[in-house]
Amino acid sequence: MPLPKWELAASEVAVCTMCGSSNRVLAFPAVLASAHALPRAEAALEGEAACFDHPARRAVAACHQCGRYVCQLCSVEFGGQTWCPSCVAAGAGQAKSANPENARTLFDSTALILPLASLLVYPFTIIAAPASLVLSAMKWSQPLSLVRRNRWRFVAAILISLAEIAGWTVLIAYLVSGRLAVPQ
Repeated sequence: MPLPKWELAASEVAVCTMCGSSNRVLAFPAVLASAHALPRAEAALEGEAACFDHPARRAVAACHQCGRYVCQLCSVEFGGQTWCPSCVAAGAGQAKSANPENARTLFDSTALILPLASLLVYPFTIIAAPASLVLSAMKWSQPLSLVRRNRWRFVAAILISLAEIAGWTVLIAYLVSGRLAVPQ
């Protein structure tokens, strides 16, 4: 979903109109400026450093990664440093932190596998079932995956864990009541 341009012009944070998530956006200055409000790159005089991409413009900084000179229009502030458009586009050096995440732990699958795998060695269910409940509760509201998924794994993990805990409760109650009611 495209982010509202008017929010980007006001600050670095824009709220998605579809899902409501906050997004931090770092854009080239020319993207958000109107034609009359573009930064004025001054013409380079004889003997002054010129922009790599615009040889007629005076350079205002050097790229932190490659060292190319950039004018006011090409200068990109990122992480407190100045970068050229080529290095940002290539994701060079520390500019890679601008890339979106490409992996996420699937806690819903982990919560489901935990009580099911512990059934193979049933005494471990006394630990795995509560752990699965806690994991399901803690990660319920977090994003599940980079691809579309739903929470049926969490629901199944909670139901299986509750059944295992109920089984342990019945077993312990039976053992305790059996020892208390000793025939005379």
